[in-house]
Amino acid sequence: MSKIYEALLRAELDRLSVGLEDQQPEDIAARTSATELKIARPEEVDAVPAAHGLKEDLTYSIFSPRGAISRRNWNPDTSHLPALDRRGTLVEQFRSLRSRLYELRSHQPLKSILISSAMPQEGKSFIAANLAMCLAMHQNSKVLLIDGDMRRYTLHKIIGCSSQPGLASYLSGDTQMLDIMQQYSGTNDPNLRRLEALTFIGGGNASEKAGDLAANGNFSKLIQTLSSLFDWIIIDSSPVCLVSDATALARSSDGVLLVAREGVTQAADAQRAASEFRSANLLGFVLNGSRKTIKDDYYGYDGPYDKQE
Repeated sequence: MSKIYEALLRAELDRLSVGLEDQQPEDIAARTSATELKIARPEEVDAVPAAHGLKEDLTYSIFSPRGAISRRNWNPDTSHLPALDRRGTLVEQFRSLRSRLYELRSHQPLKSILISSAMPQEGKSFIAANLAMCLAMHQNSKVLLIDGDMRRYTLHKIIGCSSQPGLASYLSGDTQMLDIMQQYSGTNDPNLRRLEALTFIGGGNASEKAGDLAANGNFSKLIQTLSSLFDWIIIDSSPVCLVSDATALARSSDGVLLVAREGVTQAADAQRAASEFRSANLLGFVLNGSRKTIKDDYYGYDGPYDKQE
């Protein structure tokens, strides 16, 4: 992001008042009834209201002497970031998902979205990373991507950066908020320069402490603090059928997307995953790894392409 945005970030933090009360708050398809929603262009959608203020300790935490989000050298795995492409079947699918989220946002507050799955190896991190990139490249949106899977964090491998200090360090009280945030610094490749629209928080290393950290209340404070500074916040999380971390993080999120992988996810597991989020705002499922062929020539592309991670 530009120095102008960093200055605006500092000014916004300085402006916000003290005394925020603690509040509790697929490839691609989101399960939504077409009869209940109308398609809305993103520019017609009102922005989600910002948080009303910050606690004094949180203001100090993010307003550190460094004064700006640090830029670090990223070496992204572009084979896992089709959203960086300017055209193609996969990027069109992520744009379709992005449009659906804007559509949902016209009916409800929707800024922080948790991505989860029933079991490992279903592609939730792939979906989270590419959805965040697709959102960041639209209308100069400011997007924060958080690796909330503190047990088996992998987003940093896709982004090509360090995972530490990360979310676990902040939730445990060891690191200030601004110090876990990072932005792209790398080559002059115009395609990779598009990563500059993204801010990333790695997972850190919580191992057995992840469940306690996810539920200790600091994540809620983090989201409330940063919601006024970003247009979208995308949170990767642990598989919900294995550990409770995701349901704890979902309490601080505006909505949840579940990832299911064609030929891998069992129907019973998908149903159980949905039931685990019965107290959350479950937006729908994203189908990953679909073998259904899309005719690219309709869009003027090269030919059919199998949708898969």
